[in-house]
Amino acid sequence: MVNKDSSLSKWKLLFLGLIFDAIGMISYVFPPVDFIWAPLSSYLMLKLYKGNVGKLGAVVSFIEEAIPGLDFFPSFTIVWLYVHVLKKN
Repeated sequence: MVNKDSSLSKWKLLFLGLIFDAIGMISYVFPPVDFIWAPLSSYLMLKLYKGNVGKLGAVVSFIEEAIPGLDFFPSFTIVWLYVHVLKKN
C-alpha cells in the first residue's frame, strides 16, 4: 500500500523511483557507491511504500544493490508498476 500520509502523487513517486534507480546504476562507474546506496535504497523503499509491498521491495532493493552486477534491475520502477498498474486491476 502506498504511503497515504504522504502528499506524493503517483507521478512524483514514479519520478523519484526513476531517479533512485539511476543512482543505483552509478555503481557501474563507481562501485563503492553500493556500500552507501544499498541500505539507503532499502530505507527509501520502506518510506515510499507501506505494508508488505514496501517490505518486500526494500529487501529486493537491498539485495540487488548489494550484489555486484544486479544494478540494472530497476526495483523502484518495478514496485511503482506493481502498485499503480498491476495491482489496480
